[in-house]
Amino acid sequence: MAMNLRVPEDLDRRLEQLAAEEHTSKSALLLQGAELVLQRHRRGREIGEGLDFVMSHDAELLTRLEDA
Repeated sequence: MAMNLRVPEDLDRRLEQLAAEEHTSKSALLLQGAELVLQRHRRGREIGEGLDFVMSHDAELLTRLEDA
C-alpha cells in the first residue's frame, strides 16, 4: 500500500544523513521505526496484562508480603 508522509525538514535531513550512513533508504528507516513503535506498544500491553494477572491471582500473597 502506498502512503504519503509529511516529514518536518529537520527530521528529513537527519533521516537522509542516517540513510546515507547505513546505505539504505529513508523509507526503509521509517518502516523500521514503525515496527519498533508497534513492538514497544505490544510489549507494554503484555507487561500490563502480566501485572494484572499477578494482582488478581496473587493478591493475598502480595498483601502478606506487604505486611512482612
